Amino acid sequence: MSASRTPTDIDSIAEQVVDRQVELEPEYAVWLGRPGYEGRYGDLSPDGHAARADAARAALRELDGAQPADRVDEVTLLDLRRELGLAVERYEAGLHLRDLAVIASPAQSIRDVLDLEPDETDDDWATIAKRLAAVPGAVDGFVATLREGIRRGVVPAVRQVRLVAEDVSGHAAADGFFRSLAARGATRHEGLRRDLEAGAEAAADAYQGLARFLSDELAPAATPEDAVGREHYALASRAFLGATVDLDETYEWGIEELDRMVREQEAIARGIVPGGSVEDAIAALDDDPGRRLEGTERLREWMQQRSDAAIAALAGTAFDIPEPLRRLECRIAPTTSGEIYYTSPSDDFSRPGRMWWSVPEGVTAFNTWREATTVYHEGVPGHHLQLGTAVANKAELNTWRRFAGTSGHAEGWALYAERLMTDLGFLDDPGDRLGMLDGQRMRAARVVLDLGIHLRKPRPDGGGIWDAESALGFFRQHVHMADGFLRFEVNRYLGWPGQAPSYKVGQRIWEQVRDEVRRRSGDRFDLKAFHRDALAMGGVGLDTLRAALVP
Repeated sequence: MSASRTPTDIDSIAEQVVDRQVELEPEYAVWLGRPGYEGRYGDLSPDGHAARADAARAALRELDGAQPADRVDEVTLLDLRRELGLAVERYEAGLHLRDLAVIASPAQSIRDVLDLEPDETDDDWATIAKRLAAVPGAVDGFVATLREGIRRGVVPAVRQVRLVAEDVSGHAAADGFFRSLAARGATRHEGLRRDLEAGAEAAADAYQGLARFLSDELAPAATPEDAVGREHYALASRAFLGATVDLDETYEWGIEELDRMVREQEAIARGIVPGGSVEDAIAALDDDPGRRLEGTERLREWMQQRSDAAIAALAGTAFDIPEPLRRLECRIAPTTSGEIYYTSPSDDFSRPGRMWWSVPEGVTAFNTWREATTVYHEGVPGHHLQLGTAVANKAELNTWRRFAGTSGHAEGWALYAERLMTDLGFLDDPGDRLGMLDGQRMRAARVVLDLGIHLRKPRPDGGGIWDAESALGFFRQHVHMADGFLRFEVNRYLGWPGQAPSYKVGQRIWEQVRDEVRRRSGDRFDLKAFHRDALAMGGVGLDTLRAALVP
């Protein structure tokens, strides 16, 4: 913390929360860029989960006697209590016992941390070899927790079990992630070849064993029901939003918002192809050679150029952009899942913020009209400005405030950023605007689909209760992408309840807060000041954001 604000007792508690999290989850140290925990994994067994819940309870007891010294403390106290209390609730509900999903669970996070490891020097690759060798222990703990779930009858959906088994088996293959990573390092650092290859073999064997456990033990015990039900969903929604919303009202709003997106997109499409449909406009844009990029390196260059231009144009106008944030690296990811995502800078900015594109195998051509808005979503003014501002704000914020956050805050902001860039004229090109609307339409459809599936609601078309097949058909109607992508996305929603709606619902809350600040401020409203004040708070839950900005 800088000398501009003296750390308080509440800051001290928050720092202790981070320190304890790093001790219990050493992978978090990689995210922070904190040395001293190289190559270690946390305990993913039932004992490890119990220790994390105990740590949350202990921190809550400390907060009960703490008195805020200033407004920064008030926000920290409000949000830290919310986050810690929810962690205890989720543990007591046993959600960790069924934590297996196609995109976000320990099956992925054990591998994902390797993407963030520095990989330049011999020491970097020695750390990677050490982490590879530690993968079996992490997998053993994860399997122990899932076995406890089987014993207690708290199990994931069989669809997720089978999908994850296929995924982890792929990482374990001869040409899978672990061996490919080791081969890349050994080529550049011959002296570490033996350690890297041994670590990769151990990690691959562990993931192959995980695949067997999932197929042979967990799948027969798993539930055939994709829906998690209202109680589980309410907890998940609160976790992803950092806010409590009326789930039934949100479902109805989602239907209305989707209809609005459809009408807006159809109007833009008729301007691209006179009298044409959205499908006609998409076909015309896809056929336009001026909107096509060939090869992943050309894609990376285009992302970087678009990002750099946005930073140059927005700095000092709608946003204050600190100097360390004027560097954003665009990279092609080492995986092939199709995701586009952002990773925050390290605490000292030695690792910059990065925008990643995980290109599916065989995909070599890319359409810029679809992705211009994605650059703003992941970069500036989206995730990079949002998350990077929090990291940079050491003058006011403790470590927990700078690195905490919820999906609703982060992804809601990123969708807010897309709409803002439209309002500021950066997406005036009809093709780019159609691409933005295509993404917004998909996010609105996800609100309806996700809530509909998991709360077992009647479908808007009157065709009965939502299920996986009707969800896929609904998504095909509203999302103009390859069928493999659509299936992946629907499977993601089935296994990650509450996360997908947090984007659009988060955007709704961000816009509500801004509009209420504007209403109260009248002619004194300053958009840049609103953005500065909101982002300076760090990644708080959305109830905390509202309470802080609209008291």
